[in-house]
Amino acid sequence: MELRHLRYFVAVAEERNFTRAAQRLHIAQPPLSRQMQQLEDLLGVQLFVRNSRPVELTDTGRFFYSHAVQLLAQTAELESMTRRVGKIERSLSVGFVGSTLYGMLPKIIRRFRNEHPAVELTLVEMSTMDQIKALKEGVIDVGFGRIRHEDPSIKRIVLREERMIVGLPVGHPLSELKPVLSLHDLVNETLIIFPKAPRPSYADQVLAAFRDRGLEPKRIYETRELQIALGLVAAGEGIAVVPTSVYGLKRDDVSYKELDDSNLVSPIIMSMRQLDESEDLTEMLELIYRLYEEQHMEYLPPHEEGA
Repeated sequence: MELRHLRYFVAVAEERNFTRAAQRLHIAQPPLSRQMQQLEDLLGVQLFVRNSRPVELTDTGRFFYSHAVQLLAQTAELESMTRRVGKIERSLSVGFVGSTLYGMLPKIIRRFRNEHPAVELTLVEMSTMDQIKALKEGVIDVGFGRIRHEDPSIKRIVLREERMIVGLPVGHPLSELKPVLSLHDLVNETLIIFPKAPRPSYADQVLAAFRDRGLEPKRIYETRELQIALGLVAAGEGIAVVPTSVYGLKRDDVSYKELDDSNLVSPIIMSMRQLDESEDLTEMLELIYRLYEEQHMEYLPPHEEGA
């Protein structure tokens, strides 16, 4: 059995159609069908339900699929890390979600560049889920996001549990209602959430916070990113639940109020390949721990997920 058998099989299993799978693989359909028949013959089992439309996997096929995906991910990871080890130049590609720019990430990047000038650092904005895919494909080496996602080939380290606050238009009645607000106080307002896509995202964390407390916002307005959401708040179009780090934006047309539940948090998560123990990543993580210690921030200390 060869790696191409695994790649071909996974394509058919995911597309559930031999024609689409062949197009995805840039091969003709007859050779793909022959490869799948060859794979079944090699294994001595039936992987596909015969004559099913769309294509369905047998129980054995589903078992094989789950392990084939892991093996292909590990292969891509091994290829990427081997290329990095073989490079004479040191480089590090960093994926990030936009909202992390309002927290410690810019300081982390500046300090890392100052302390390790020999490392070529590249920044790429992408969603948390895109970061996971990019890590597994070797496109980036480390990601900073907000969504917890289980993947056996990815290691996650929670750097900080960032409290959520509410952004209000200046002069809004809720700003004078009481010193600290609750989500219940917000349900009759238009809730502006971000990003609109891709999902899951920070928007889903905010919506889940309401639903976990048996609440449903009366109106929801979806927008592309944080700055647009705050602009709409300033225009009086609604309110937004945002991470505490937006305090750094210093807008005169938006006021912020704390929320009364300490469990209303959004994590900032550093993600990397499970097997990647490169010197550059180790140095970046050590730097992050030092910076958080220097800042004496009143947040939970960084911790590895599952530890």
